[in-house]
Amino acid sequence: MASRQQSQQLQVLTALDGAKTQWYHFTAIVVAGMGFFTDAYDLFCISLVTKLLGRIYYTDPSSPDPGSLPPNVSAAVNGVALCGTLAGQLFFGWLGDRLGRKSVYGMTLVLMVVCSLASGLSFGHTPTSVMATLCFFRFWLGFGIGGDYPLSATIMSEYANKKTRGAFIAAVFAMQGFGILAGGIVTLVLSTVFRNAFPAPAYQVNAATSTVPQADYVWRIILMLGALPAVLTYYWRTKMPETARYTALVAGNAKQASLDMSKVLQSEIEAEPEKLEEIITRGKDYGLFSSQFAQRHGLHLAGTAAAWFLVDVAYYSQNLFQKDIFSSIGWIPKARAMDALEEVFRISRAQTLIALCGTVPGYWFTVFLIDTIGRFTIQLVGFAGMTAFMLGLAVPYHHWTTPGNHVGFVVMYRLTFFFANFGPNATTFIVPAEIFPARLRSTCHGISAAAGKAGAIIGAFGFLYAAQSPDPAHVDAGYKPGIGVQKALYVLAACNLLGFLVTFLVPESKGKSLEEMSGDAHGEEANANTINPSADQMV
Repeated sequence: MASRQQSQQLQVLTALDGAKTQWYHFTAIVVAGMGFFTDAYDLFCISLVTKLLGRIYYTDPSSPDPGSLPPNVSAAVNGVALCGTLAGQLFFGWLGDRLGRKSVYGMTLVLMVVCSLASGLSFGHTPTSVMATLCFFRFWLGFGIGGDYPLSATIMSEYANKKTRGAFIAAVFAMQGFGILAGGIVTLVLSTVFRNAFPAPAYQVNAATSTVPQADYVWRIILMLGALPAVLTYYWRTKMPETARYTALVAGNAKQASLDMSKVLQSEIEAEPEKLEEIITRGKDYGLFSSQFAQRHGLHLAGTAAAWFLVDVAYYSQNLFQKDIFSSIGWIPKARAMDALEEVFRISRAQTLIALCGTVPGYWFTVFLIDTIGRFTIQLVGFAGMTAFMLGLAVPYHHWTTPGNHVGFVVMYRLTFFFANFGPNATTFIVPAEIFPARLRSTCHGISAAAGKAGAIIGAFGFLYAAQSPDPAHVDAGYKPGIGVQKALYVLAACNLLGFLVTFLVPESKGKSLEEMSGDAHGEEANANTINPSADQMV
């Protein structure tokens, strides 16, 4: 079977599938990965400065506590980039299948650079106008970030060989961990420099002077630095050739595909235009909304979208509101006991430690093990681990909030991040780039990713309100009583359990070519092998 399918395959695609790991693989990882580094930095750095924004623009010196962003403003500032990301994933995913991966790839980076800089230059005479300007630019920043998801994953999957494809795509996504870590380190450094240069008393000592005027520069610099890695990567993105799979299977240009990959692989590759014409003629050119797609890939798309949605509800709830969780357990002092820049320092230190000890290692466990134990197993283990440790936080929650037990809480909390990244946060990015036909690959990845961002939006907006104390006396200013952190953790654990179950809808793609998974080059027979994944998954 394998030899017959290989004889039907284009030589250029066979060469890519069997290529040894070469320099161009690492170049592609770095070029695509730096985009994800930027994405993560830009998306998550906002959580480091929202407390500072509240102090700068919403403090009433006569109040016993420093200012905080009103609920609607906080939800908008935290969530508007996610809304832009969702829209960008759908739009650029679709565009990547229409115009080509390379043609669209540079657009997303330009948008990210411009909007990162503009976010830091947000202007206005009133707090409302500053926040409105910030939200406007962060929406379009998110729109550019959204395009990077389907394009980076698709490009890396179509460049990689089938033996190490999972590790290469995972390595691109793992740069997200370094982006989160970089955001924490940059904030630590800047807050330290400004604290030393402009010392201030705690709010409870002197409310009027606890936030120095220079603190306004801190959040602006943090946001603007997100443009730097994107600028450094732009030139190399423009030099990447279009992927051979798009050029051949979608654009129908066998000669250009073989010419491009001959340069990349540094070997002579036959064009085979007659074979390509035969493959295209034999293949079923069905659309996304056709009954053929629903029959062959409908459950797969439902599985990838649902799993991504569920993991992002939990993942973004945790990431964007770590500062609130740490405050609620007493790991970060009360706001009134600190000056503005000390609070930024302590929040960034806590999030940096979580990223360093839990987030980053989880990504790289996936990189090293995904082509050994497979996507399906890693996703199941990840969802199971997240469920277990969420319950481990929720069930004895009052124990964790008592003095002396905070370290145990942080360790358990860190392990939920580890199993997210050595688990569904990585695999939900990888699998949609492997199992759909080339002409719909970027679109389907964009749909799956957009479902994830819908979950992230629910997490960002919902957790903000749900985690409020049920006791009105302990509710943050401007909020209504919620279900509390403990019950919110139960809800997140339930999401992870559902994610475990929907994983069974997704096929295992370890060691298989993209054409085997999608049926692009082998017609009906190969697709029949992927329509019921359970046999492969349980091997």
